[in-house]
Amino acid sequence: MRVITELPAPGEMWARWAAFAAAFGALGYDDVWTVTAGGAHHDDGGGNWAHLALVEDGRAVLYGYDHEYSETVDADPPIDLLAEAPDWLPWGELTRLQGDDELGYVFWFTAGDWHRVAYPDGVDDGLTSTVAEALDDAAAVTQLEELIFQWSEYDVDGERPAVAEAASWLLRMAHEQAVDAPAVAALVARVTEREVDLATGVLIARRAGIADGTTPPRTPAGSRPARRRIRKLSDGAHDRLVWAAMRETAELSRPTPVPTGELGALASWLRTNSTEGDGRTSLLFYADDNSTSAHAGEHPPRDNGGFATFREMGELVRRLREAEADPVRGRWLFLRVETTAGSVTVERCYDSWPAWWTDNGVSGPWRSNLRVEIDKRGRQWRPGWAELLDPGVAYRIS
Repeated sequence: MRVITELPAPGEMWARWAAFAAAFGALGYDDVWTVTAGGAHHDDGGGNWAHLALVEDGRAVLYGYDHEYSETVDADPPIDLLAEAPDWLPWGELTRLQGDDELGYVFWFTAGDWHRVAYPDGVDDGLTSTVAEALDDAAAVTQLEELIFQWSEYDVDGERPAVAEAASWLLRMAHEQAVDAPAVAALVARVTEREVDLATGVLIARRAGIADGTTPPRTPAGSRPARRRIRKLSDGAHDRLVWAAMRETAELSRPTPVPTGELGALASWLRTNSTEGDGRTSLLFYADDNSTSAHAGEHPPRDNGGFATFREMGELVRRLREAEADPVRGRWLFLRVETTAGSVTVERCYDSWPAWWTDNGVSGPWRSNLRVEIDKRGRQWRPGWAELLDPGVAYRIS
């Protein structure tokens, strides 16, 4: 379902955006706020961005992504930001971004209103964190002040009112499509710590269509693809699908590994650290190439120093895992070790999530780590759930 949302008119946002581009460009910041024939772009240099394109016939599209605040990307259940979107959007770019989980919001302007798909209240799409500066003149003035005082390190007592006035003038000229060299110079010419290039600033203003006798560039309408990939599972749902399948999988029949010195070293360490001093311990491990975790059993070893104790155990577990590795049958993922003064009992799980490893399904092995482990095995030693690791499982074609 689509909803109408309150945003400034596309022309208002464009004027502010273009004013930023002219001022930033005049001071050599040519990759922050930019304008090209393909639209206006903002990139904060930290993986967060926004894009505004004016489309022929009075239409527009605004889209972007914030890697911290765009909760729409990994919402559960997933949100299809392009559901019911019009045919004229730049579908090629939007579907690529959505497929890479780098599309936080899409708004389209048609028939005098901004539209977007509906999503639950409280879900942040990243709009304000990526483009708030272009949403009203007060925020735009603040952005231009920051260009002078922070970006360009201009620090002259008593100049803030003059800078605010110059910023307001530049914005007013941008809205009136009357930006010229004096309007740009009034803001940026005072900077002494950076080279000022007024000609570049004016050229950008003309290219953006906010100078006298110019018009903003219009982007041709796009076309909807015949088919596209749509996320049907969130990352969390995909994880839970894999973990549930692991719990239902039976172990493939393997020969028991030959006892090694590494097993003896682990058992010896556990007995030495028996809480009661009688050699009785029980410990549960998970391990892969990149992670190790442990659960306490009925008789956990004593804690001799927090993380240092876990690090010692983890190193012994890793050595045992490598010693017992088979180039075709693979390596175990879960391990249960119980010791007494004179015995050691070991249970290994290569293919399944054992009942004794309990975490209520809240978390489990990362799919990427599991994929590495499974890919190292011969095909006949890959459990059925391995197919669920395919990223394509989380998507459908529509």
